[in-house]
Order: sequence, then C-alpha cells, then structure tokens
Amino acid sequence: MEVQEVPLKQIRRPLPRATDQAKVKALMESIQEIGLQEPIEVLEVDGQYYGFSGCHRFEACTNLGYETIRCKVRKAPRSVLQKHLA
Repeated sequence: MEVQEVPLKQIRRPLPRATDQAKVKALMESIQEIGLQEPIEVLEVDGQYYGFSGCHRFEACTNLGYETIRCKVRKAPRSVLQKHLA
C-alpha cells in the first residue's frame, strides 16, 4: 500500500460512525504535539477515496483544520467497494 497525503475533502465516508469525543480530543492534542503517527486507510476506486476506518483520526484532523491527512491508499475495483458497503 502506498502512503500519501490525501485532501480530507476528497475522502468519502459512506458508513457514518459514532465517535467518542473524548478520544477525538485526546487525539487532537497528540496530533498537535507529535503529529499523526498512524495513517488512516482508504480505498481508491475510480479516482475516488473511501474511508471506512480511522474515524477518530479523521475527525481530529478535520477539527484541527488540516487540509490533508496521511493515508495508506489501496487501489481497488468497484466490486471491493461494494463488499465494504454490504
């Protein structure tokens, strides 16, 4: 998997997840101090990015006003995306 900076606005999160706001706050503090240590994972399907994990890190970076987030990008066909959505 390739690691790259992806604009937060380009990552679709098709499965809404509830986040623990205390965990998001703690991550925000950690990211401000030492940076994002673990990239989130996204699927790239037909040039579109889809995130299914890393919701707390995603929200923390969004709340901090970051424009991009470090991601492990896995290119996949639409059939793999459909399995994630099932």
